[in-house]
Amino acid sequence: MRIRMVGSGYVGLVSGACFADFGHEVICIDKDQGKIDALLAGRMPIYEPGLDELVSRNVAAGRLSFSTDLAASVKDADAIFIAVGTPSRRGDGHADLSYVYAAAKEIAGAVTGFTVVVDKSTVPVGTGDEVERIIRETNPNADVSVVSNPEFLREGAAIDDFKRPDRVVIGGDDERALEVMREVYRPLYLNKSALVEMSRRAAELTKYAGNAFLATKITFINEIADLCEKVGANVQDVARGIGLDNRIGGKFLHAGPGYGGSCFPKDTLALLKTAQDMDAPQRIVEAVVAVNDNRKRAMGRKVIAAMGGDVRGKTVAILGLTFKPNTDDMRDSPAISVIQTLQDAGATVRAFDPEGTEQAKKVLDNVVYCEGAYEAMEGADCVTIVTEWDAFRALDLDRVKSLLSAPIMVDLRNVYPRDTVEKAGFTYHAVGR
Repeated sequence: MRIRMVGSGYVGLVSGACFADFGHEVICIDKDQGKIDALLAGRMPIYEPGLDELVSRNVAAGRLSFSTDLAASVKDADAIFIAVGTPSRRGDGHADLSYVYAAAKEIAGAVTGFTVVVDKSTVPVGTGDEVERIIRETNPNADVSVVSNPEFLREGAAIDDFKRPDRVVIGGDDERALEVMREVYRPLYLNKSALVEMSRRAAELTKYAGNAFLATKITFINEIADLCEKVGANVQDVARGIGLDNRIGGKFLHAGPGYGGSCFPKDTLALLKTAQDMDAPQRIVEAVVAVNDNRKRAMGRKVIAAMGGDVRGKTVAILGLTFKPNTDDMRDSPAISVIQTLQDAGATVRAFDPEGTEQAKKVLDNVVYCEGAYEAMEGADCVTIVTEWDAFRALDLDRVKSLLSAPIMVDLRNVYPRDTVEKAGFTYHAVGR
């Protein structure tokens, strides 16, 4: 199949490379000449484990290429995936669909023959209708069918998620388009992938509903963690006790500093805005968003309390900046609020992240960025684990203690057993334990 990806960011590049690995002929398109030049030179615009090797292998095999010329690239395509960004719009929180609509208009003027246009970007309910209207208005003669195919990729595990998905959701009612989509995903049949077909609007809502539900699980266990601290219980025991119930499941029940990233914050907000417009309030999701926003700064206050309530003139070592491990994504990372809270209280911050430093520099000022975890801890009055990178799971505690001015550890991801850290001579603070 001739597949075109409009947008070569996280979703477009991972999806395009994986489709090429299945044997399809893929062109990833982007307006950013610098990004395309970097890809042509073998440099990835994002950090995702295994992506560089996957891209280079399929480029060498002639199945994957890159271009800035949308019109020339899509004219003979079987399926064109729109995978551009849909960030929260300034002012009202709605998803900014300007990039989606611009892509639809440009595609309309270039397609020849029957073509399936696929909304891969995360978009509010009804966006597919508007994309179809734009295409019809721009080129009334275009033989195009618009379907929804939301992505469910976890940063840090995106390639495996794409190749071994829980489900592939296809939204549309045109049998010709559905046949094309079945052929696009046919290589997954060997993995017995569940291809779930539904209406276009149901598919659009499925993406938002799924992310909102996962965000709710995270926020729920975080509030239970607060209660555990008050009553003397261990939230990890509680999470395991409820997670073994198959109706609940153990995933997304890890207490911590709150959710962040490219999806949950903006998607929950976009869902709320759509619900308000439709006069169907989502009170649970409203509470989730509010609690999560408050929690991030509360974790900064937790560090301050662990240091005696006054951090003016003191130094805090922060281990982990990205919103989760195995990515360089800083979007809405809890580390941002934690660090800003500490800085507002007068603390100096020394920080290290295996992949996120360059992105962190764009959103955090007055931070001393270090080359390694131990360097960050030199002379600090406390070490705080914010992101659970593997590199932080087996620190030499004797060395850590020798580097710190005060042996205080705040473990916001519950990486370490309390007994182990306290036996090494630390004052240890965790979440919900």
